[in-house]
Amino acid sequence: MPGRGWRVAAHFSLELQGGETRTVYLRFAPPEAEKINARRLFAKRRQEADEFYATLQRGLDDADARNVQRQALAGLLWSKQLYYFDVNQWLDGDPGQPQPPTERQHIRNSHWRHLSNFDIVAMPDTWEYPWYASWDLGFQAVAFALIDPGFAKHQLLLLVKDRFMHPNGQLPAYEWRFDDANPPVHAWASWRVYQQEKALVGTGDLDFLERIFHKLLLNFSWWVNRKDAEGRNLFQGGFLGLDNITLFNRSEDLPPGYTLDQADGTAWVAAYALDMMRIALELAKRNSVYVDIAVKFFEHFLYIAGAINRVDDSAEGLWDKQDEFFYDVLQHPDGRSEPVRLRSIVGLLPLFAVLVLEQREHEGLPGLRERLLGFMHHRPDLAALVSRWNEPGDGNRLLLALLRGERTKNLLKRMLDEAEFLSDFGIRSLSRAFAEQPLAMQLDGKTLSARYQPAESDSRLYGGNSNWRGPLWMPINYLLIESLREFHRYYDDHFSVEYPSGSGYLSSLDQVADGLSQRLTSLFLLDEDGRRPTMAAYTQLQADPASRDLILFHEYFHGDTGRGLGASHQTGWSALVALLLQPRK
Repeated sequence: MPGRGWRVAAHFSLELQGGETRTVYLRFAPPEAEKINARRLFAKRRQEADEFYATLQRGLDDADARNVQRQALAGLLWSKQLYYFDVNQWLDGDPGQPQPPTERQHIRNSHWRHLSNFDIVAMPDTWEYPWYASWDLGFQAVAFALIDPGFAKHQLLLLVKDRFMHPNGQLPAYEWRFDDANPPVHAWASWRVYQQEKALVGTGDLDFLERIFHKLLLNFSWWVNRKDAEGRNLFQGGFLGLDNITLFNRSEDLPPGYTLDQADGTAWVAAYALDMMRIALELAKRNSVYVDIAVKFFEHFLYIAGAINRVDDSAEGLWDKQDEFFYDVLQHPDGRSEPVRLRSIVGLLPLFAVLVLEQREHEGLPGLRERLLGFMHHRPDLAALVSRWNEPGDGNRLLLALLRGERTKNLLKRMLDEAEFLSDFGIRSLSRAFAEQPLAMQLDGKTLSARYQPAESDSRLYGGNSNWRGPLWMPINYLLIESLREFHRYYDDHFSVEYPSGSGYLSSLDQVADGLSQRLTSLFLLDEDGRRPTMAAYTQLQADPASRDLILFHEYFHGDTGRGLGASHQTGWSALVALLLQPRK
């Protein structure tokens, strides 16, 4: 209609002297709305926000920490954006417009015609990455649950809707290539959001948990059927979100006859099985039929644990006895197996697969303990390898983990070594040992190499705009901290490691988790010189008293200095720092 539309602009002409400031208050409202002074309305809304955060941050006494946490959560709220993409329409073109080139029918995303998105979704970065990524969204949902568990649940349920999830059970990775495999963190995120809401309101949303569990059954089956090439419980997965982490591009096919058994792919699926088992046990409290499916995931986990640790001659295993570390293993056409001896976070991810069963869980659900014991009697080799069923922990707890005590200590010795993974600001993504001596190996007549790079990547192996060959990444560090706390829940103070390695100082795993958490939060907090490590590139902002408390939340961080790198507004998964700052109960 003439005179009506969806766009509007306001034009103000202001003349300012040097150093002068002016403020313009605008309020959008229908003509019949009550006339309210915009300045007073703005002040009221600000007061309401202050009251909200005052309640949330009760017990967080440090003013700078409160400032960092509030900005992290504000950035997370700012990440909401309308995401509109109809693949079917994109492939076929718009009515009345020129037909798209025929090549479009055969490029990326062409078999995702079912995908039709028109939703408010949390973006990794509304400036640089204005599209969702499935594993980013999982971490964002967990952080969102601190302030809005309803929206967090909505985000997790979105990705399993029919118009998001592929009919074969795969979750869309990201706009660039929906059929890439992002790490399967959805079950973990769903459980964490459920727990956070339960702690907040007193009861957990079992209906949400049940709805998402049924859809994740399809996704777990996709992983088992599509990413275990030979049915050996050793998984591939390809890229798995880790740009440049290895010697070669894991998103591309290897030369004919080669396959790669991935330590990270295998660890992610093992952790996925435990997360699904945990959810099934929670649902079994309301409906005992879920005991059967919980036991099924228990068996899945044990078979994967047996394969990764090589207890069966049919599996090569990914644990390297020489280096006491997990490596990807390259399978050659002639049947040889060659470990890719690049010490990276790929080899630390098996720490994620850990679950402690409380006595009330393994003894309180009808038939559960008998089913578990029956399987262990059938496969005592697996039970002895990955659990301590004959040595229950405090409170008669039982431990499920890919690593037993000695291997856990060996792996943590590497991880907590300042000459390798441990930096002043968290765990690096690649061992610093490769700074002077890069790793090189031959593949199909070509020499491939990788070295420690603490900042921007000099390799365009996969995109080239982010780097996992040295920098710190918040989501991986967060999961490592969480895993250490889960191990401690079983071992209590009876298990200690040197922290840092070689220092002579023994710490419990909970103390190590505390230490890593402090290193990560120090990225954003003012140091003794009044500077924030993550803002090191912005000397002018840091020198200005009016702006030094304004913080950017980067995609990842320099492996030695903590300087913010990559996308500068990725308050998506970097908003996890808000959870690290929240006082523990």
